[in-house]
Amino acid sequence: MAKTAIAYKEKMKEISVLSLLCSCLYPEARKNLVGEFQAGMEVKPINKRASGQAFEVILKPPSPMSDAAHSVTSPPKREVSLEDIQKKLEAAEDRRRSQEAQVLRALAEKREHERDVLLKAMEENSNFSKMAEEKLTMKMEQIKENRQAYLASIMERLQEKERHAQVVRRNKELREELTA
Repeated sequence: MAKTAIAYKEKMKEISVLSLLCSCLYPEARKNLVGEFQAGMEVKPINKRASGQAFEVILKPPSPMSDAAHSVTSPPKREVSLEDIQKKLEAAEDRRRSQEAQVLRALAEKREHERDVLLKAMEENSNFSKMAEEKLTMKMEQIKENRQAYLASIMERLQEKERHAQVVRRNKELREELTA
């Protein structure tokens, strides 16, 4: 078990392909890298299991000395001048105005669309009203014509009956005169 722990420790020394390549090209870098990994970790074997072996890798907290070696320095801050601040404020104001104008354009387009829709609805409504009125007028005219035709036919029949009645009366008078 101790042999496998040592083998695992050796594997951890060769963490990446990059470190392997570096060790081939720069042997002194490998010695420094191995020293860092050995100092920063501890490998403990755990009881053997049915599925294989288990290891516990304990990483030690970095020491204050290693912080200095690995610290990343931030880039130096640029001094901000009054002109830069003015330019940034003007750019922000321009962006704000542009955004307001864009919102106003969108609202104007929306109002225009609503107005168009309302006008179209009113036009369709008036067209419908006109069509309904025309239909009603035509229907009323047709009814009036039909009524006049019906009344004319009734009058014609009535006149026909009246003529027939006169003929019958005349014939009756002629018979009475002939028989008398």
